[in-house]
Amino acid sequence: MKVLVAGGAGFIGSHLVDALLAEGHDVVCVDNFFIGTRENIRHLADHPHFAFYEKDLSDFEQILPVFQKEQVEYVLHLAANSDIQASAGDPMVEYKNTYSTTFVLLECMRRTGVKRLFFASTSAVYGEQMGAHVGEETVPLEPISYYGGAKLGAEGIISSFAYMNDMSVLVFRFPNVIGPRLTHGVIFDFVKRLKEDSSHLKILGDGQQSKPYIYVMDLVKAIMRFKDAPQGVTLYNVGVETQTSVTRIAEIVCEKMGLTGIPFEYTGGRGGWKGDVPVFAYNLDKIHKAGWYAAMTSDEAVAKTVEMVL
Repeated sequence: MKVLVAGGAGFIGSHLVDALLAEGHDVVCVDNFFIGTRENIRHLADHPHFAFYEKDLSDFEQILPVFQKEQVEYVLHLAANSDIQASAGDPMVEYKNTYSTTFVLLECMRRTGVKRLFFASTSAVYGEQMGAHVGEETVPLEPISYYGGAKLGAEGIISSFAYMNDMSVLVFRFPNVIGPRLTHGVIFDFVKRLKEDSSHLKILGDGQQSKPYIYVMDLVKAIMRFKDAPQGVTLYNVGVETQTSVTRIAEIVCEKMGLTGIPFEYTGGRGGWKGDVPVFAYNLDKIHKAGWYAAMTSDEAVAKTVEMVL
């Protein structure tokens, strides 16, 4: 089928584009390189079933013609500001790149009769749950970051469009995603800092922040497996049952870089920054009952990613 991947030049999106092409689909990638990079899709430049548009996904006038020209059948929406810390000082970043992109894509779908959507949501919609194992039915949803709020707002507008237009929507709420083509985050930051100065390592917070990290190819395989959702909205938590602390990530990075005795300097406080959820855990019963499990644990995903980043 003809699929449009919004944010397809990004970290997760580019891996998903590869998987869709491997399965035989025609892929239309739309990205403005806000976070995505040309390097992530350079290997597809001459692929006969790949088309790329450098467009602003929050601009309806730019995006509707793409839908009309390409006769899109399915939209996979991964466009967002994924750097939560970066938007803490400027919530307009989330309004434009996380919420508005969703509304524009939905309206383009409505105008052109596209009925199928995958939406990349996030564990950030749950907010600070003090380490409780949150499930899809957890209420209330009280995000504490602008990113989480924009994603929850996007889930809401998706629900209304799905009902009003008889759409079939798959929503995944996933945690920190890591792996090859990673461009930011704690692993990326630690490697960069130690390459610049290996005399010490600055760590935001108290180092006890602990979250699940999922390897990007595990996530992509889950999207490909469940993408043919029934009418209405189908929602899954997608992740791993284990968590990795920030201090453990620092230790793994040092081990992989062959560095010993590096002093860790903590800035203090429970979270790394305002809006950071310091401890998070999932209830994954629903997707496990559907037959899907991640191949890698959180620690294994971290170790593999460090090897890729170095």
